[in-house]
Amino acid sequence: MGDEDLELAELEESTNKENVEDYEIEIDDIPDLPDGARDLEAVYDIPVQVTAVLGKSTMEVSRLLRLGRGAVIELDRKVGEAIDIYVNNRLVARGEVVVIEDRLGITMTEIIKQAVNKVN
Repeated sequence: MGDEDLELAELEESTNKENVEDYEIEIDDIPDLPDGARDLEAVYDIPVQVTAVLGKSTMEVSRLLRLGRGAVIELDRKVGEAIDIYVNNRLVARGEVVVIEDRLGITMTEIIKQAVNKVN
């Protein structure tokens, strides 16, 4: 058994239209769009899975089976350290946990730029 991601939250697109309206952005409302970004408007409605990972831990199965309610698992991150934000299992940003009313959320503090392999 390898490292298991302990997911803080999986933020998925809501099917409740009232909640979605708060987060919808029209392409004309986005300042400084790169050239060609308006050509991508056809894919804006495709849902993606967003995962925020608070930290990771490795343990033996025997220890995992002994865990009960209230057990504490030590993670590989320190208090105040940025968490990883993945989109479709690809690291895209780092951020901080915030509280929005009675829910947890994420504030992005750093965008991770990765080289993209183009398929010819």
